[in-house]
Amino acid sequence: MDTIFKQLAAPFPGNAVHWRAQTLNREGTSAMALAYIDARDVQDRLDAVMSPANWRDSYVETAKGRLICTLELRIDGEWIGKADGAGDTDVEGEKGAISDALKRAAVKWGIGRYLYDMPVIWAECESYERNGKKAWKKWTDAGLRKLTGARGPAPVQSKPEQVDDCDWAALAQMIQATGTNVQSFCEHYKVSATNELSKSQFADAMDLLTKRAAAQNKKAA
Repeated sequence: MDTIFKQLAAPFPGNAVHWRAQTLNREGTSAMALAYIDARDVQDRLDAVMSPANWRDSYVETAKGRLICTLELRIDGEWIGKADGAGDTDVEGEKGAISDALKRAAVKWGIGRYLYDMPVIWAECESYERNGKKAWKKWTDAGLRKLTGARGPAPVQSKPEQVDDCDWAALAQMIQATGTNVQSFCEHYKVSATNELSKSQFADAMDLLTKRAAAQNKKAA
């Protein structure tokens, strides 16, 4: 069973990860990027790991218009379901709500969950004026290059030393637990994202964060 969960939670190929602009800077020259995958990628992962006959999804609309997806997997002959929901999206309405609800329910099974643990990334973009405010238009070539290098929790393949997925998850947890500022952290190690750390930098960072956590715990005691 552990093997199934690991396969479901495995990172997606880099070209399957897309980026949505969340917040723009005042000048409209860069935006905070959020990573996401398409519902079809979720379906393909379920087909590959479970086979089409061993998963199913159903949807119920609440009184407030929220669409709840229950995603069931057949494990050892028993159907087990996990549920989550979403409202209509600005772009696709009900269709978008169905896709978002499926993706949210899939996260409960570990599919794409690692994307939520990725470091905050600001990338260069173009913008336009809308109702007196800057609105995102598209990523620049430089912005896309930066995002392409940060599509997964593993370091870029050109680096001779690599950190495995479990270690990246542990680092993200330590950063969050100690309240460490991600931007200051990256500036300290002269990288644009935490997953660009080398093996030696990773070891140094974990040592630093472990000592910081111990000091915080001692102070709180």
